[in-house]
Amino acid sequence: MDTPQALAALTALSHESRLAAFRALVQAGHDGLSVGALREQLGLAPATLTAHLNVLRAAALVTDEREGRVIRVRADYPRMDALLAYLTENCCAGAAECGPASACTPCIPRDARSPHTEDTDR
Repeated sequence: MDTPQALAALTALSHESRLAAFRALVQAGHDGLSVGALREQLGLAPATLTAHLNVLRAAALVTDEREGRVIRVRADYPRMDALLAYLTENCCAGAAECGPASACTPCIPRDARSPHTEDTDR
C-alpha cells in the first residue's frame, strides 16, 4: 500500500457511520452482510448508507456482490491488513520485538468448527 491509498482508506474510515459499517462488516466475517441487514444494524436511512458504502468502496475497503435481489457487502480483509501493515511498517524502528501487525483472519462460524476446536480458537 502506498501513501495515497492509505490516505484514501483513513479518510473513508474517518466518519463515525462509515467506521461503524466497516467494523460491522469485519465482525460479520467472510459472509458479510446484506445491505438491508447492515442498514438495520446501524439504523441509517437507505440513501445515507448507500452514500457511506460508496466512500468505502472507492477506498477499496469493501466489496459487494449481487445475490438475486440482495446485495451482500463484505470487508476487504487483504486491504485492511495492507493498511495495518502500512501503519506499522516502521514500528519501533524495525526492532524484532515489535514485529509487524498480524493479518486478520475472520472467525470460523461455530457451526463450521470441528467438534475438537476449543471456544477460544479462531
